[in-house]
Amino acid sequence: MDEKKRLTKAAGKMSIATFISRILGFVRDMIFALYFGATGLSDTFFAAFRIPNLLRELFAEGSMSSAFIPVLTEYREKYGEEEANRLVRIVFTFISIVVSIICFIGIVFSPAIVTVIAPGFLSSPEKFSLTVLLTRIMFPFLLFISLAALIMGALNTKKVFFIPALAPAVLNIVLILSIVFFESRARQPIMAAAIGVMIGGFVQFAFQLPAFYKKGYKLGFDTAFSHPGLKKISLLLVPATLALSVSQINIVVSNILASYLPPGSITYLFYSMRLIQFPIGIFGVAMGMAVLPTLSEHAARGEFDKLRDDFSFALRLLFFITIPSMAGLIFLGDPIVNILFQRGKWDYAATIGTSQALLFYSLGIWAVVGVRVVAASFYSMQDTKTPVKIAVIAMIVNVILSFLLMKPMRHSGLALANAIASSVNFTFLFIMLKKKLGRIEGRKIVMSFTKITIASSVTGLISWFIIRGDIWTQSGRTIEKAGILTGVSALYIATYIIIMHLLKSEELKYLVKMRKKKS
Repeated sequence: MDEKKRLTKAAGKMSIATFISRILGFVRDMIFALYFGATGLSDTFFAAFRIPNLLRELFAEGSMSSAFIPVLTEYREKYGEEEANRLVRIVFTFISIVVSIICFIGIVFSPAIVTVIAPGFLSSPEKFSLTVLLTRIMFPFLLFISLAALIMGALNTKKVFFIPALAPAVLNIVLILSIVFFESRARQPIMAAAIGVMIGGFVQFAFQLPAFYKKGYKLGFDTAFSHPGLKKISLLLVPATLALSVSQINIVVSNILASYLPPGSITYLFYSMRLIQFPIGIFGVAMGMAVLPTLSEHAARGEFDKLRDDFSFALRLLFFITIPSMAGLIFLGDPIVNILFQRGKWDYAATIGTSQALLFYSLGIWAVVGVRVVAASFYSMQDTKTPVKIAVIAMIVNVILSFLLMKPMRHSGLALANAIASSVNFTFLFIMLKKKLGRIEGRKIVMSFTKITIASSVTGLISWFIIRGDIWTQSGRTIEKAGILTGVSALYIATYIIIMHLLKSEELKYLVKMRKKKS
């Protein structure tokens, strides 16, 4: 099987598993909105969850995979299976000790942490105390999710993608059950959600263990912390942590500033971010994770022509799938938010607030997913310093623009600042990769990007014109709305494919060819 086909199939498996997880995530969000609405109570949960979620991005899924997979691949290529398995046990031991200490510190200093991330809550002692309590309950989630990320990285190097990508679905299932069955029984109803997060993190880790053992790995404690592989991972981990955490740090900045805005602002930003994470997770994260082991193998073998070719293909294929999804959220935002959340305590004002943030967040989706593939190329060559330098520039841009835009545009300005910063991050990173590799088929990528953007914009405008109407200001009529949105979405996809065919898209031709061979 050629690398392009293997890469496409791997990304496809991860996308399917991630799609299942994201659907369950939306079910979870719908239930959360039904029970808690867009209120000060929901703001406390989302503010508290920012901390373990930020640290998850810093120390777990993103940076762990970026530092761990290339080194583990290198050790397997150079020293064999036994030494690679030993490295996994050493890293497991190291993570268990270090992250447990971080969790303990986080629990003890939760009041100080909440003061930093939601200073606007200080004016309400009850709201502040509840946020501190929720933060303490959810901190152990970081340990479980870090171990889950380690298992995922080890499985990915063996080209096992579906089970690790499906694992987050169990977190959503546990959280859903916690809210439904324990919300009315908890002393503070919102605590049911926080406990669900903590338990769900453990289940996500345990879910992957059967596949882990089946592939020949074994968990165990090995304290050989002087191992050169661990040292190399640690050296790569620090800058990778900073580089991949840009989006989460930007979200925290938005969270801090939004705590000074009218009630509900944090919730609007959270739910709109959840919506853009759908295409980012299904396509961007999936492609980034699928391409990293392949690029790492090319780098370890010195096959840089193959690395360039697979990078270009992965990025173009990613844009082909993601940009129309981005346009769909921009042009169909109101109907999507309405049908997902407008029920119970969630009213039309909350729908408008969320869809406004969604519009501006969506403008940066193409850049966020693109960074996943560009950064993976740097990490495959064990270069984590370049991405972090660009990340710092993007972070500064986000902070400056957030302060400038929050007053005239409120929470929408914070979303727009995030989108612009993401675009800066991708653009600079892309330019630096071109300098590092010499050539990356830049003209081909730009031409493909232009065709995709034209097709997506035309299709989005047509869909918006068809679907607009007063029905999307009302609650209820869910089945009727679902039918309308499904029909328009089907028309959207068909129109996009037709336009891309007329524009002679190479990505479409490849997918059709691959489909024909399969059948």
